[in-house]
Amino acid sequence: MRTTLRTAVIGALTATTVLTCGPARATPPGPGVTATLLGRTTIGGTDYTLREITVPPGQSTGWHYHDGPLYGVVKQGTLSHFDSGCASDGVYRTGATIQEPSGPGHVHIGRNLGDTPLVLDVLYVLPHGSPFSEDAPNPGCPFQ
Repeated sequence: MRTTLRTAVIGALTATTVLTCGPARATPPGPGVTATLLGRTTIGGTDYTLREITVPPGQSTGWHYHDGPLYGVVKQGTLSHFDSGCASDGVYRTGATIQEPSGPGHVHIGRNLGDTPLVLDVLYVLPHGSPFSEDAPNPGCPFQ
């Protein structure tokens, strides 16, 4: 599964044109968090969007959830992923894949606890017209 996902994301990257887009939406993302649109298509009622997300050292995506599943590959750095119970639910290093389930029951935050920029390639599979993420308040964790 990891090889298949990685191959699909790499294939999509090489087949798309890079366009610049605004920062990842969350509550609130850390300073310098950016997103670049790599490709987008809609099939039926589903939007498929590939983005490259960059999180500077010491920053985070902010608390959020998604209206559809996400599939990602860590291109550089280490993603520290936390759930709404403030527990780490994964540490993903360069080359690792990640899948995030959808819905408000899956509030989470991605943090870059390292000293190099974190770069993720993320495929969003969302209902047509949905935002990339839905803001969520900090669930009471001692970090943002």
